[in-house]
Amino acid sequence: MRVYVTSNGNTIVYGLNGSQAAKDLYAQLSLTIEVEDYSTNEKIFYPPGKLDASDAPVADAGKGTLAYYAPWGDVVMFYDHFGKGSSLYELGTVISGEEFIEALSGSVLITGENETAQE
Repeated sequence: MRVYVTSNGNTIVYGLNGSQAAKDLYAQLSLTIEVEDYSTNEKIFYPPGKLDASDAPVADAGKGTLAYYAPWGDVVMFYDHFGKGSSLYELGTVISGEEFIEALSGSVLITGENETAQE
């Protein structure tokens, strides 16, 4: 499964793992959603529904990691190293467009691989 994040004419492609949390996120697509800055190494957004992280691997987050922070219910796109965190679960990793993550802001379009990724 692939997820496309499109903003300002740039697209970031993530490959999702087989966890239930990744499947739950994919099932909620397509989304037009606000992305927020958090800390100095990540962008976050809040999907409309919670993700089931019961079988998701704990993330060892680095540049390009897509993760889910269960306590807050947000999806995290890392553009720099983070490491491991309690209740931070890996959803997948970037395939292409890693260089665009840090510049994300405002409203973005998030689609699945069978949908057209257009802004």
